[in-house]
Parts: sequence; C-alpha cells; structure tokens
Amino acid sequence: MSPRRLTRYEERVPFLALFVAVLLLGIADSMVNSYIVLFGADVAGLSPVQIGVWSSVFAVSGITIGWWLGRSFDRRPARAYAMVVILLGSAGYALLPRVSGFLVLLLMAATVLGALGAAFPQLFSLARAVLGEGAAGQRSAPLLRSAWSLAWAVGPLLGALVLSRGGYSWLMWTAAGVFLASALAVLLVPRPGPVTVTNSAPGGTPVLLIVSVTLFFAAMFGGGLALPLFVTRALHQSPASVGVLFSVCAAVEVVATLALVAVPARVSQRAVILVGFGSLVCYNAMTAVSSGMAMLIVSQVFRAVGIAVVAGAGIRYFQDLLAPATGRATTLFANATTAGLLVSGVLTGASVEHLGYRATLLLWGAVTALGGVAFIAGAGRRSAPLPAAGPVS
Repeated sequence: MSPRRLTRYEERVPFLALFVAVLLLGIADSMVNSYIVLFGADVAGLSPVQIGVWSSVFAVSGITIGWWLGRSFDRRPARAYAMVVILLGSAGYALLPRVSGFLVLLLMAATVLGALGAAFPQLFSLARAVLGEGAAGQRSAPLLRSAWSLAWAVGPLLGALVLSRGGYSWLMWTAAGVFLASALAVLLVPRPGPVTVTNSAPGGTPVLLIVSVTLFFAAMFGGGLALPLFVTRALHQSPASVGVLFSVCAAVEVVATLALVAVPARVSQRAVILVGFGSLVCYNAMTAVSSGMAMLIVSQVFRAVGIAVVAGAGIRYFQDLLAPATGRATTLFANATTAGLLVSGVLTGASVEHLGYRATLLLWGAVTALGGVAFIAGAGRRSAPLPAAGPVS
C-alpha cells in the first residue's frame, strides 16, 4: 500500500516548526562561532595552538556524535535526538563563561558543545522523515537550508550587538537561550513514523561523492579564510569592506537557495550540483584577479550560488541516493562538510605564507575543480539507490 499523501495543513505545520528550529539554531550557532576564537584568546587565555586543538576537538566530536546519531535515527526515527543535542549545547554555552581551564574546555568541546554538530543533520533528517519522500520532502532540504543562510546573515550582527553591550558572558548566555528556543520548536514537529531502512553493505558508502563534498567545502572555507587578508593587505581596502562582501554573499545565498525549489524535477540534480562546483571555481578565479571592490562584489555572487547549490541540492541528492536511510545520508554530507573545515585552516595558512594570496585563491579554485571531477565519477557509479531491507518500526 502506498503511503497516504499529506494534506497542505499536515505539511505546513511541521515544516514551519522545522524552519523556525533551523533558523534559531543557525542564529545561535553564528552568534557564538563568529566570536568563539576571540573568546578563547581574550577570556580563556588560550594560546593559538590551544585554540587550534580546541577547534579540532569541536569538529571531531561533532563528526563522531553525528555519525552515531545518524545511524540511530535510521533504526528508530525520533525528535529526541535533535532536542537532546541542542539542549546539551544550550547548557554548555550557558556554563562556558564560568570555565577557563584548558582541560575542562577540551572536555566540554568533546561532549556538550561538540554534540551540537549533530543538530543540523538531525533536523534535516527529521524533515525528510516527517514530510515523506514526495514533493514536500524533496523541497524541505533547500528551503531549510535557506533558513540556515538567513540565520548566518543576521546572527553575527546580533552577536556583535550583544557583545558590545554585555561582553562575552551575555553573548554566550543569549546564544544559550536561542538554542533553548530552537529545541522547544522541535516539540511542535510531529513524531516520525516507522521507516524502511537500508542494510549496511560492502561498497554502500559513496566514497567519491563524500570526497567531492569534502573538497568543495575545504575550498569554500579556505577561500573564505584567505579573503579578508587578501582584501585588507593586498588590495588595501578597509576592514569594513570585508563585512560588506560577506553580507552580499549571505543575501545572495538566501535567494539562490530558495530558487532551487523552482528548478523543475526533470532537471538532473547532478547537473545542478555541478553548476555549484563551477560557480565556486569562478569565484576563486575572479577574486584572484580582482583589483577593487566592484569585481570582488561580483565574485561573491558566484560564491553564494556555489554554496547554495551544493549545500541545498547536495543534501537532497544524498538523501535520494541513500533513501530511505535519511539519517545516514544527511550525516555523511554534514560530516564531509566538517571534514572540509578541518583541513582548510592549516592548508590556507601554509599556502598564504609560501605562495601568497592570489596563488592561494587559485589553488582553492583548482581543488574545487578536482572536487567536481570526483563528483562526476562518484555520481556515475551511483546512479541507483541502494537496495533496501524490509520495513521496521
């Protein structure tokens, strides 16, 4: 028997609740992550090396916990996974201003704070499980990704306002409150029903696709790290101009993500994603040859389109490819993103030091192109979903 089609009301209520949950999660995440390095240096008194280790523990913890919960979600879908990790993060950031010891900070990064890394894929998995495999479920990934982009457009500004008025303590406490509100919004999402899960099988993990996503986001983060230094030191622009560029990128990213919903179903998702890879290559190339703000602003449009397309359509592509193992698919994509962040910092620093800013941007453009080649190869091998097992509760 085919599953009952959801009514408009049954689609809208859970989607709006999930949209609010993702929006609030993104606002809180951008508030703290825009200033967490400064908090570590100025308040906790960490050295640059300690900050690097602390950040790495954050990332590795998020990958590990996210992988475990993604598998758990596929076996028994539930709202509790997302709520628990968000509540743990809320409690962690509420306590963070009172902690200064490096070992305690590492422990928090490995547990309550690192657990927040699993919240993003859990919310996207919950959306697919609740809204189903039809049109509503297909639209959920790009629409919810637009909420995340919107959050990152306003969150850093809100964080700056709170920081200027109340310092780092109030910044962390405010973010903790927003995290709490996000967890409460998840309560409005209906409980997901039983699903059909896929068995683990040899060759079941789309390795080349994961590599392609990792390379894309390594280039995205790496290019973003090099941009402020390039703009202020090589082009001698003001620091405020960097904020303008990132604001342009965030605004265009929201529009581009929403535009994904209007792409007809007959258009190949692989082709759409390759457009995203090509857009990021254009960004790096155009930025590397820029001499003023006009070309830099245009290049941000290409960067925004690339991020929006690969992040929004990429999640949906992984979910379709590994359906109905929604939790595993979304977590694989999110963990590949985090892995890209892990490798981008060290490589960007070393490249800038030895090759210069323009060469670094061109290098990341080449890495993006390599990721596109890996995606073509991986997508060609995975043209059909994995075989599924019987339904389980």
